[in-house]
Amino acid sequence: MARIIAIANQKGGVGKTTTAVNLAAALARAPKRVLLVDLDAQGNATMGSGVDKRELEASTCDVLLGERDARATMVTTAEGFDLLPGNTDLTAAEVQLMEADGREQKLKQALQPLRGDYDFILIDCPPALSLLTLNALTAADSVIVPMQCEYYALEGLSALIETIEALRGQLNPELEIEGVLRTMFDVRNNLANAVSAELTDHFGDRVFRTIVPRNVRLAEAPSHGQSIVGYDRASRGGVAYLGLAGEVIRRQHERQLARRPIAEAS
Repeated sequence: MARIIAIANQKGGVGKTTTAVNLAAALARAPKRVLLVDLDAQGNATMGSGVDKRELEASTCDVLLGERDARATMVTTAEGFDLLPGNTDLTAAEVQLMEADGREQKLKQALQPLRGDYDFILIDCPPALSLLTLNALTAADSVIVPMQCEYYALEGLSALIETIEALRGQLNPELEIEGVLRTMFDVRNNLANAVSAELTDHFGDRVFRTIVPRNVRLAEAPSHGQSIVGYDRASRGGVAYLGLAGEVIRRQHERQLARRPIAEAS
């Protein structure tokens, strides 16, 4: 049964899409069965996965509106993971869903039949606490929060945690924070080091050990329609995302081991 992980932060430019694409590729190398859902109207995760968003016959928009089955919409990428592609049609989907009954549940309903086919389903969220993001958080088991180690990022993190708590009380009681991922990290920056230490003090082991550095090769990879794992896995960015995949897999394994005695006892 797949673990569904939303990659979310309402602050833009923190590495959400970079994390979504590169984590999907790194998990696929493990090898794990992975589906990446592009829920951002910018379609950057789609382009970064080597799929042209301008030539899609169908997208995540059609799936959310119930006009297309998810299996018939997804494509397999060159790097071994499946993709539910997204483009600007998602903006129209959000408007149309406003009046729909159970509008926050549409993605969850679409992904439910797929959970047995994958080990991980990753959702790349838009940079806002919009209806699309609420759909992702309602469908997800957990959230990875990429963030830069800067002052304003801490405020954004607080707002996201408040949203997660509210969702747990109303739509998704099982939702939890998978982990906080420090991105675009510059070890020479004193503020970055101070914020990093504060994160670790506050969130403890929910902060991933992996730190994604600022890395030119990481920035170049999307222009080639590749993840950093496919483009230059030996680069600092490639090593970081392979390390993150290892942490995600280990955490999932620990959960399964923790559940096993309960299942055996029952």
